[in-house]
Amino acid sequence: MTVPGRRSSTFMRLLRSGFTDSAAAARLLDSDALASVRTDPVLLDALGATADPDLALLGLVRLAEAQSEDERPVLLDTLVSAKPLRDRLLGVLGASEALADHLARHPRDWHALVTYEAADLHPGLAEFEQGLAQAHDPIALRVAYRRCLLSIAARDVCGTIDVAQTAAELADLATATLRAALRIASAAAPEDAAACRLAVIAMGKCGGNELNYVSDVDVIFVGDAPAGPGGADEGKAVQAATRLASHLMRICSETTIEGTIWPVDANLRPEGRNGPLVRTLASHLAYYQRWAKTWEFQALLKARAVAGDPDLGAQYIDAITPLVWQAAERENFVADVQKMRRRVVDNIPAAQVDRELKLGPGGLRDVEFAVQLLQLVHGRSDAGLHSGTTLDALHALAAGGYVGRTDAAQLNDAYRFLRAMEHRIQLYRLRRTHLVPEDEADLRRLGRSLGLRTEPVVELNKAWRRHASVVRRLHEKLFYRPLLDAVAQLAPGEARLSPRAAGQRLEALGYADPASALRHLEALASGVTRKAAIQRTLLPVMLGWFADSADPDAGLLNFRKVSDALGKTPWYLRLLRDEGAAAENLARVLSAGRLAPDLLMRAPEAVALLGDPEGLGPRTHEALDQEVLAAVGRAESAEAGVAAARGVRRRELFRTAAADIIRSYGTEDSPAEEDPGALVDRVGSAVSDLTAATIAGALRAAVRHHWGETLPTRFAIIGVGRFGGHELGYGSDADVLFVHEPREGVDEQEAAKAAQTVIAEMRRLLQLPTADPPLLIDADLRPEGRSGPLVRTLSSYAAYYRRWSLTWESQALLRAEPVAGDAEIGARFIELIDPLRYPMEGLGEDAVREIRRLKARMESERLPRGADPTLHTKLGRGGLSDVEWTVQLIQMRHAWSEPGLRTTRTREALAAAHAAGLIPTEEAQILDEAWVLATRVRNAVMLVRGRAGDTFPSEARELAAVGRYLGYAEGTVGELLDDYRRITRRARAVVDDLFYGA
Repeated sequence: MTVPGRRSSTFMRLLRSGFTDSAAAARLLDSDALASVRTDPVLLDALGATADPDLALLGLVRLAEAQSEDERPVLLDTLVSAKPLRDRLLGVLGASEALADHLARHPRDWHALVTYEAADLHPGLAEFEQGLAQAHDPIALRVAYRRCLLSIAARDVCGTIDVAQTAAELADLATATLRAALRIASAAAPEDAAACRLAVIAMGKCGGNELNYVSDVDVIFVGDAPAGPGGADEGKAVQAATRLASHLMRICSETTIEGTIWPVDANLRPEGRNGPLVRTLASHLAYYQRWAKTWEFQALLKARAVAGDPDLGAQYIDAITPLVWQAAERENFVADVQKMRRRVVDNIPAAQVDRELKLGPGGLRDVEFAVQLLQLVHGRSDAGLHSGTTLDALHALAAGGYVGRTDAAQLNDAYRFLRAMEHRIQLYRLRRTHLVPEDEADLRRLGRSLGLRTEPVVELNKAWRRHASVVRRLHEKLFYRPLLDAVAQLAPGEARLSPRAAGQRLEALGYADPASALRHLEALASGVTRKAAIQRTLLPVMLGWFADSADPDAGLLNFRKVSDALGKTPWYLRLLRDEGAAAENLARVLSAGRLAPDLLMRAPEAVALLGDPEGLGPRTHEALDQEVLAAVGRAESAEAGVAAARGVRRRELFRTAAADIIRSYGTEDSPAEEDPGALVDRVGSAVSDLTAATIAGALRAAVRHHWGETLPTRFAIIGVGRFGGHELGYGSDADVLFVHEPREGVDEQEAAKAAQTVIAEMRRLLQLPTADPPLLIDADLRPEGRSGPLVRTLSSYAAYYRRWSLTWESQALLRAEPVAGDAEIGARFIELIDPLRYPMEGLGEDAVREIRRLKARMESERLPRGADPTLHTKLGRGGLSDVEWTVQLIQMRHAWSEPGLRTTRTREALAAAHAAGLIPTEEAQILDEAWVLATRVRNAVMLVRGRAGDTFPSEARELAAVGRYLGYAEGTVGELLDDYRRITRRARAVVDDLFYGA
């Protein structure tokens, strides 16, 4: 019986030793099973050194209780006298509940830990085969397998072997197990074994000698007829081999009283689970040469013959090896590899992505895919890279100069830590999982098992996140740093990569013209100047951002142009080096298309906008007006004044385009904006305000040039169409109406002549050949169209509308709004037209029929010849015209009684119609989604191509760039087109209902 004082002292000692439940631990120590050692301080210290002392003590008591009367003293005496064995046994019991269960069922198996104690031997394949040799049925094989596994786990948790050795021994044990299972299957069906040759090819982590504790063992089976005369025919041989292979899989995979060894997965075979389980070598080769996808060759990189007929296995490896190292020459090789990695990430449940140690971003698969991609690219000409083991391959890549040594060392450390976490997580219950646990006790045990003892949970999370971060960012350095070392030629005559190897690297990353890209890199990064040194710091990550775009070549070329223009400007490289956002923003902008880079090349100093936290925010109409009018006022001539105004426009167009690109693509620190409608509204308002300010500046310049400060007539410019609706895109013309009213005492003819003159002068000035994009003013929506006078007085407009106005002209006025000139005249014009566009009691049926007839005629006559009506953003099915005419018809019918409909903006009018109950919720959402998507496609086409267009580009890179702007990953443009057709098809159904009354 334990006295109270001693019990209190014991509790304190247990707490100090790392036990979390001192009371339960004290009771276990008092058990009869540990009577001879319960007070031994060595035992308590050893328990406290385990990952989970409570778990270790419980397992020890269970193991001692399971011993016979004769065996228990042997166990306990050995436990306190033999330190290596004590550490191994308690280490296993404190890390693995499953292996503790095994020892409780098979209490003599602790002797397996003694086997390697004396010389601290590391068992290999031969030792494992010997350990399994006496297993003649599946249950015995499971017991023997766990006994061998026990020896690996014991040395692993004690640090006798590192994570790479652990993984290699697990792969050797799996190889021995496959051979034993095939031996058992062959003994059960000797006639099948005699009728065929069967080779088992290990794939995945088993093939790469880097297996987990619990993992599917991926295999491929190759069958053939026996060699020599009298062998079975090929068909019968394959059938016999299939029966053997199926039995082998059942032996390993089926659950018995001793649990499961691990599932044998043959789904990496040709055609996957739909293909035959066993094929001949000739059948395998025929498939790989004709049908195999890129990922299948990537998987074959780890293929290794492990069991069955050794000659057949060797023939298979010899035959497929050349195919593996030619895979990088396949069309779309890199895109296919990247697509497969994205698919893996996309398939992770959202609730698990942050805990996914293997498949998540910054996880093990990131390392493996990056290493394999480099292997497949450079292994074509360097056989030293032909390893299926990730860490060995990484070492070879570093030794060959394909990866920087420092980067390889950091990646090696991160990979080892993540694999060690994965091993210890699986070891606990021998379950196949890659999720970091959430329970505090599980995290504590995991941290302690990795040597983190002060604050195990805090230290574990910190180390895990740090290593994951290293993995995430080293993808870029893994690819780019050695490439720069090659082109920079820091040591004269020495390059770590040959030009050919560097060119292969760039080609593998998606650069279409590696030779040109190398020339750009050499021009930017070679030499010993401070500029070159900073560029060498910047370029690794920038090359990664360029490669993440649809046109990395254009991004790199544009970056060279900007750097050539600004390289001697002291703030430029300092901005990119010190302001991470500026460098990433610049890379995104330069590689997203032609428009933004073209604008930037005309004024490279606008790069400064990308580093200012407020630099990409839209400016107000008032601020733009003030800047433009002030610049015109300071100019000595009309040409200089408008040149200044156009310079402001160019800079602000770049600001708007850059903000649009960055918000659409997102950055490392800021994800893409979720609301596409907000992007569209922001661009439409910014471009419309900028156009209005530019026109106001041209008007001021033209008036000052001819008349000083006062024009003989009061003059206003009315924006119509997208301009009046604040919906201009990057490629839109400015649709306007001109209105004037003679000043008091001025002759009408003189006033009209002055108005005509100022319009002509504005147009001339805005279209002068300069480095800035022209601004086209279109007045074709005026009364009588092109045949009518360019400008009218208010009274002339009133007379025309009173007598001659047609329904379509009233419809065109729905988006009329003053944009420049005399504010009072503009307001009076709006007052004049309101009764036309918002008619009292709405439209009559004749007018409605007329609008429908005009729309139907436009659909049949104005769609360009050969254009796909399902993909034309303006006139196609469910496109801009469909939505806008539907909304405008509702406005003309109901705005007289619904004030919310009296707006020039399409989306505002649509929302008001919904709020008024004129459009059901679902239909309003469908129309809004289609209009926003079509508008974004038009903006994307202009950003990508540098010229306006109403259809998707036909050129593959341009179409891919449009897709990236719209949020579609590389290689998914087919989904983009399908989505566009689906969304606009739904919109057209709503239009047929609401507009045509179908």
